[in-house]
Amino acid sequence: MNFRIGQGYDVHRLVAGRPLYLGGVLIPSEKGLLGHSDADVLIHAICDALLGALAKGDIGMLFPDTDDRYKDIDSKILLAEVSKLLQVEEYSIINIDATIVAQAPKMAPFIGDMRNTIAGILGTSFGNISVKATTTEGLGAEGRGESISAMAVALIHRH
Repeated sequence: MNFRIGQGYDVHRLVAGRPLYLGGVLIPSEKGLLGHSDADVLIHAICDALLGALAKGDIGMLFPDTDDRYKDIDSKILLAEVSKLLQVEEYSIINIDATIVAQAPKMAPFIGDMRNTIAGILGTSFGNISVKATTTEGLGAEGRGESISAMAVALIHRH
């Protein structure tokens, strides 16, 4: 079997007047993430981890923010496209481990839904998707409530 690993990272600024989507789930919040798409940092980090494992660049290369087709796009659509690329390349997901870094809101009530959503899009089992959340104890942009970031690693193998 041919195993490959990739890592991804994304960060977006929090602003008033935008919905907050993380892991494809709408999170109740007074602020949302600013970006060309829906700015779902968790899905973006996972996309980049999978693309990195395939040595196919990153979502900025595949879905550039200069292309109006991706303006306000649901990041679940981008993840589905990355999933198709995995299939074309004959790779399957062994596991994904991801971490959301945010001071607020609390993520724990939504993590199960995030894992289900991501697993469903990628055609893998719930047990293959790990999502965790942490704060920065008030430090940095995340700690001041200015941004949310996410990081992910993905292990894939060729069929």
